[in-house]
Amino acid sequence: MSEGRILVTGASGLIGRTLLARLRANGRPAIGLDMAPKPGDPEVETADLTDIHRLHALAGRFEVEAVVHCGAVSGPMVMIDNPYGIVQANVVGTANILELARVRRMRRVVFCSSTSAYGPTTEPADPEGVPEDVPLRPTSVYGATKVASEQLLSAYRQQHGLDALSVRLSWVYGPGRTTDCVIRTMIEDARAGRPTRMGWGRDFARQFIHVDDAVEALLAALDAPSGKGPVYTATGGTYLTLGEIGAVVASVLPGASIELEPGPDPLDDPQHRFDIRAIGRDLGYAPRRSLEDGIRTYADWLSAR
Repeated sequence: MSEGRILVTGASGLIGRTLLARLRANGRPAIGLDMAPKPGDPEVETADLTDIHRLHALAGRFEVEAVVHCGAVSGPMVMIDNPYGIVQANVVGTANILELARVRRMRRVVFCSSTSAYGPTTEPADPEGVPEDVPLRPTSVYGATKVASEQLLSAYRQQHGLDALSVRLSWVYGPGRTTDCVIRTMIEDARAGRPTRMGWGRDFARQFIHVDDAVEALLAALDAPSGKGPVYTATGGTYLTLGEIGAVVASVLPGASIELEPGPDPLDDPQHRFDIRAIGRDLGYAPRRSLEDGIRTYADWLSAR
């Protein structure tokens, strides 16, 4: 019997596609699935996460032994007018993955969660930042589905002994991101010779993580010894305002003209720095990409497209 494969859900999305490529580059057997594979994606099977029979057929066919579950509606700004669809994809889809892993006795499930699960945070007592065990107060249906999915993982761990870990990723950016992203907007405006003008954000903090670091965090969770978890937060290690991030973009692209007004992002939660010591201590994760280097790689990728 051949070595079991790692199943990556959402394999045509930003994180899933990068993760699948990394696994293959490392010589590890892996298979991706997505409900809408992009043309040219190798070995990405078409499957809807709500179709449990299709999931079982694929898991058996490819002898899947672990899952990194990235498949989901991908952010609080997506499908706002279809909350029921968000719940179906994110909660029912996660329940199906967990049941698949339980029935097939898989080694591990890694769930790609989000710092949107926290909602707005209060000033932490520890200067290192907000820990994982604070009360969660999501303000979006997307964030609520991440909380619900984390709770399902916890219940499967306790009741069925499934080795399942959640990793809360902060805002992911970098090569492959094509959906709305303030860093992308700044880069594209600079490349086109347009000024970036925003009526908010100069004093609003946001914690970004480069897609390469997000993948490193998920791989660390996939390969960690048993008994770790259940929930970790991963960021890129910075805590900067959008105004400060704009200054970094301008240092990478000297022609950039970026002006932001003060005020919060109307579609995002105000959040304090997140404490990432736990994922470093337990899983060995540490961000490798500086924000400047990450912005440069993203700008190069956008230019090449």
